[in-house]
This record gives sequence, C-alpha cells and structure tokens, in this order.
Amino acid sequence: MRAGMLDIAPPLYEFIAVEALPGTGVQIEEFWGALESILTDLGPRNAALMARRDELQAHIDDWHRAARADGRGHDAEAYANFLRDIGYLRYLDGTVTATTANVDPEIAEVAGPQLVVPVDNARYALNAANARWGSLYDALYGTDVISEADGCSRGSAYNPVRGDRVIAAGREFLDTHFTLDSTSHAWATGYSVQDGALRARSGDGTVSTLLRPEQFAGYTGVADSPTSVVLRKNGLHCELLIDADHPVGRRDHAGIFDIRLESAVTAIMDFEDSVSAVDADDKVALYRNWLGLMRGTLETTFVRDGTTVHRTLNPDRSITGPDGSGVTLPGRSLMLVRNVGHHLTTDMVRIDGEPVHETMVDAMVTALGALHDVRGMGRVDGRPIRNSATGSIYIVKPKMHGPDEVGLACELFSRIEAALGLVQRTLKMGIMDEERRTSLGLKECILRARDRVVFINTGFLDRTGDEIHTDMEAGPVVPKTEMKAAAWLGAYENSNVDTGLACGLRGRAQIGKGMWTMPSEMAAMVKAKIQHPIAGASTAWVPSPTAATLHAMHYFLVDVADRQSDLADRTPARLASLIDIPVLPEGRELSPNEIQRELDNNVQGILGYLVRWVGQGVGCSTVPDIADVGLMEDLATLRISSQHIANWLHHELVSAEAVRETMRRMANLVDQQNSGDPDYEPMAPDYDTSIPFRAAVELVFAARDEPNGYTERVLRTHRQQVKARSL
Repeated sequence: MRAGMLDIAPPLYEFIAVEALPGTGVQIEEFWGALESILTDLGPRNAALMARRDELQAHIDDWHRAARADGRGHDAEAYANFLRDIGYLRYLDGTVTATTANVDPEIAEVAGPQLVVPVDNARYALNAANARWGSLYDALYGTDVISEADGCSRGSAYNPVRGDRVIAAGREFLDTHFTLDSTSHAWATGYSVQDGALRARSGDGTVSTLLRPEQFAGYTGVADSPTSVVLRKNGLHCELLIDADHPVGRRDHAGIFDIRLESAVTAIMDFEDSVSAVDADDKVALYRNWLGLMRGTLETTFVRDGTTVHRTLNPDRSITGPDGSGVTLPGRSLMLVRNVGHHLTTDMVRIDGEPVHETMVDAMVTALGALHDVRGMGRVDGRPIRNSATGSIYIVKPKMHGPDEVGLACELFSRIEAALGLVQRTLKMGIMDEERRTSLGLKECILRARDRVVFINTGFLDRTGDEIHTDMEAGPVVPKTEMKAAAWLGAYENSNVDTGLACGLRGRAQIGKGMWTMPSEMAAMVKAKIQHPIAGASTAWVPSPTAATLHAMHYFLVDVADRQSDLADRTPARLASLIDIPVLPEGRELSPNEIQRELDNNVQGILGYLVRWVGQGVGCSTVPDIADVGLMEDLATLRISSQHIANWLHHELVSAEAVRETMRRMANLVDQQNSGDPDYEPMAPDYDTSIPFRAAVELVFAARDEPNGYTERVLRTHRQQVKARSL
C-alpha cells in the first residue's frame, strides 16, 4: 500500500485503518503523513548514531590490540582517559533532578514485582495483566518453596498434609506482617469488622485487633461475617478469602481458603527480546494483542487438563472501606510496552525501497494503541477500565547506547505526541541500563529524559554480552559462571541504584533489577531475590505470575522507600570498577575439561533456544539446559553465549573444528530433549539442512563482526527461511 513516500505492507496498513485508528480522532492520512515526516527527519540521525557505535568500537578494538602488542596489562585510569578522549565516556558535572509528572502510583510509589511477557502470546499476556493478584496458597502448594518431605508430596490429587503446611505458612505470613495485639492468626476462628476496625476471634473467646489498625484496608460481604478481609502493608494489599464450606476452608479454624497477595504491580508487554517477529504478519499480531489489552477486548480460549478455559482481562475490584465507603482496587497490573532497539530496521514500511528504523514504527503504533486507553475507550464486561489512571503511556526503550540515543528517543516521543494529539510528555520512558555506554553515562541519560523517565533497570544478561563484545580484543574472558563475581557487575548494579537516587527517582520512577531465569526453582528464588529490594530496587523481574506472588513476599518484608533513604548517602562505585574487564588473569590457564565444559554449555543453550525461535517462532520459553534444568532463554542469553564462544575462538582457546564438533554433538542432545514435541524437526543427522543448526553456526562464527554483538539479523534471516519453506 502507498501513502505519500511510504510503501506499507498491506497487513499493517489494514490493521491501522480498520482496527487501530477508529475512535481515536486521528485520520489515516494524518497518521501516515506524520510517520513519514518522523522517519524522514529522524531516520538519518538514527543511522548516524548507529555508525557512531561502529566508530567507537573500532577505536576500542585498536586500543586493546595495541595494549596486547605492547604487553601492557589493563590500566583502568589510562583506559578511562582513552574512553573520554574518543567521546565514549563523558563526565557530567552538577545535579540532575528528574521532573516527570503524572506518573501512576504503581510506578512512582508502590514497590513490587514486575512481569515481562511476550505480547505475541495472548494467553501469557492476559496472565501477566491479570497477575496483579495471586494466590499465595497456590504458589506455596505448587512449588518447591515447601518441601515434599515428611508426607508433603505434590501429586495429581490434593494432599491434605501439604495443604495444612501451606495453611500454617500462610498464618506465619499474617503474623509477620499483620500482627494481632493479643494472639496469633493461627488461633483465629473468625474475623469481623466493628466500628471500622478488624476483629479476630480466638477459640478461647479472646477478641484481638491489629497491632497497627491502619493496616486494615476493607472487606467484602457483611461486617459481622465478611467473605474477605483486605489488609495493606508497604503499599501492597493482602486479602484473606473466607468460606467455611470451601474444601480448603473446612480444614481451617477461621474458614480461610486462600490468601491472595497483590503481586505483579506492573507488567511489561514485550515486543523485543522475548518475541519472534520477522515480518508484517508477525508484527501486526503483536500490535493487535497490545491494542486488545488497551481496549479490554483481548481474549483467548485454550484447553488445560482437559478443561476448556476462556480468559479475558480481569475487571477492577470493589470492597468496603473501614469507614463503610466503597473502595476500588485495581484488578490488573499497570502495563508498560517495550519497543525494539534503535539498531533494527523493518521492511513492513519502506521509503524509496529501503527499510526504515523499526523502533520508530513501534513507538508510533504502540502509542496509537495506548491512545485508546488515554481516551477512556477500554471496557471489560461493559464496565470502563483504565490502564493508566493518570493518562500516561509507558514505553520501555532497550539497548540504547548513551545519552545521544536517549535524546533522539525523547524527540521521537515528542513528535509522536504531536502527531496523535497527545499532551506533551504523555509518553513516559523506561531506560534499560543494559549497555556499557549507558551504564557509564546514566546520569546524562536521565538528564536527557528528565521529564519523561519513569524507569531505569539493570540488565545483567545484555550488559554481559555487551561487555564481552566491547572488549573482545582485550583477551580471553573468564568462564560464564565466573562473570557474576567480576568486579564490574557489583559496581554496575550498585551504581544504577545510586545514580537513580541521586537523580531524584525515588517516589517518581522505578529502579529495577533483572530476571530470575529458573522458573521451577522457586525455593532458590525466594532465598536469593530478597536481595533486590534490599539493594534499593523498587521492582525486579520475575518469570511467571506464581513467581510474582512469591517475590511479592519480599516487598511486604522490606520497605523499599526506607531502604532507599538508607542508601542515599552511600559512596558511589568507582569508575575503575565499572570498566573492569573480565579477562582471564595473567598466568591462569584453563584445563581442556574446563574449556570443553564451557563450550558444551554455550552451544547447547544456543541450539536449544534456536530450535524454538527459528524453527517454531517461539521467542521466549523455558529451555532445558545441559543438565535438564529449565532456564528462561531470550535474545540476551543468546548474545552472551555466542559472544563468549566468539571470544574464545578469536583468542584461540578453542578451534573452529572443536566448535563444529561440539555443535553436532549438542544437536543430538537437543534433539533428545525435544523428542516429545510432535512439531519438532530434528537437526541430526543432516545438520547442514537444518535451518536452526545453520543459524547457530552463523551466529557463532559471525558474532565477532556483528554490530554490538546483537543476534537479531541472523535469527530473523533464518526464521524467514523457515516461514518461506512452509508456504
């Protein structure tokens, strides 16, 4: 389809005309004309910034080659001066203060878990949006947080021994966070509301109240015998569901059959790392799901355990407040949307036959979808719903390298607001702090977006991939398992929090931490992930609604606002630590077994992911690792593994033939791991005819030359081949 200078893929043109524009007040000629103007004006600047990345990388490569040729070790001060000289590192003096206005409390005030979900899967997207509330009982019963020892096994039938252990854990949670003044919740036989206060009856006739009465937020049902009691701590709600006739409630002294926690306060609907979208048809499916979320019309039907399930968005929830007035609680997570990075182009829109920068199309179309929410057009069961009560649109920008790219994104947002008739600064920005230039220039990045920034988030996985690629010429890097002990990581994680607090993000924006990648290892997550709120992060990523509920317990325990106050005066990380390079120390040699073990691990992970991304169009899934432990894999993990092998190839720790042999051997293992999938196409024994296998080979052997070590070019090319073969 033709609109002005633009050639537009018919599926995209039809979607905009028929589904996305009606009701917004934006005319189709205005929409395409504005996008043409944006692409024409800002596209060349985006291209220049991508060329600047390559220029800086060439300078860094030359620096490291010269240092190795001269036998010089890593000199942090000299390296920092060099990075300043080439403009990679800029020192910003003075105070920076974020001024973002009209930010929803879920982002500005309430600390809690954040889900990141591929928006191409309607079921997952709805699950994430509805994960604002989660069953603590289900999360405890169905995971390894409660041991299966001593008769507490999980099985297809309900285990009352395990159920009683869950009830006891729930009472312990209530006693910890909502303490009664004279007894334990474990002894409660009933709850009631009198004179605006919660009363708990015990078996001996004692009546207790909350030690902190202000924690009582409301109830449903009648005051003398409520069907639920809602409590609040650290801005998060906890609901006791009461029904003495419920199978679980019959085993409970007070008839409590579940404890529901406010869990995923926010959710990122992802167009980037977790999806496989390679053409206009794929992309329109993503845009359509996002529009459905904003309008409340997205729904899906699926079969689970032999039962047909129809899923839609949850409505908001109504309770009676302590004073008898009606109170509405949000029924859904506040949704953000993550666009693709600046480095990608798409041929679903062309100018003069050339593809355009995809991030600009993404921003324009996702903002148009969210315009339906801003205009108040969302409905669920005929009732109005709003994603953002303040009328804001939240767009997360990934893989930006430094302040100039953030500045371009701000200008892009401003142009889109003008095009769609939005008030300036309606579009708020999440800055992914996942590339080293952004880490080192985060203060200036925030300055550029100071009236839009609502989110900074560390991304250890992509940051590691960028670290390996940026300093590729510095020497062979340490094994991946040792990366987390590298000096730069701790400095990077702390610096992100320190910079955010120094720039006034507390009470105005989220400071986030990264993903827990083992969805089945929930006991380990509960033990480890409390470190995120302790570190001062107001949100952290989780892989599932169940994980969100379990991680929510940490935010009941830690008052993040208080913790951020405690950290405000911490001495910031030293620049030398931030630019520490994780290469093997002088004199350390890896054994052949260590090298092969690392190679096996990397190759198996690459192949296990590519058979799904390239072969089946699944962008994010739980992939069994070499030990059959399920790991959440996405493009960030793929970037690390491919860059790691490329580094060892370049520095001759491994040979090309050893890599190819390992690929063939691991292909057989991955085939075995996927043997139960009827849609799976094996790679062995005809490896060279397998498109996912060929993608893996190119990904590894071209990794050193890929701009910034990104993987999308290889993956998209080979996925398109798979799709073309099936036509």
